[in-house]
Amino acid sequence: MNKLTIISHNETETLNFGKKLASLLKKGDTIVLTGDLGSGKTKLTEGILTYYGLEDEISSPTFTIVNSYEKDDIKIFHFDVYRLEDSSEFYAIGGDEYFENGICIIEWGEIIQDALPKEYIHIQFEKDDKNDDIRKLHIISYGERFDTLLQKLSEI
Repeated sequence: MNKLTIISHNETETLNFGKKLASLLKKGDTIVLTGDLGSGKTKLTEGILTYYGLEDEISSPTFTIVNSYEKDDIKIFHFDVYRLEDSSEFYAIGGDEYFENGICIIEWGEIIQDALPKEYIHIQFEKDDKNDDIRKLHIISYGERFDTLLQKLSEI
């Protein structure tokens, strides 16, 4: 497990970080996003989708639990598990079957912690107490693949 903190000064920087992250992702990768409402989780997801040319298709999966996107041979699954009680409900919808089939982005992933794959990247969004635009993105890697990805992110 390795850690990196990035400061985002506004929504555009969060969006651009999402694009940079997307450039390093591949099928089977999982990104877990945690943080308060309005902290930037969906904006980062928008950046990832923008990288793949899917920016016009983004919508919050709050009521559907998961939205699927596809571009060429890449599938992206955007989960919002806020409304789930625990990981048993995630398993009940077949959520774990998505992990190997594309890139999974999971908002509120702490709710299903025990259902997550062994290797993933976790981004915790922290609002700044003094400036409403600033976010600290605490990025934690779990597994060798994501340790390498984190190293590449620190060099960008």
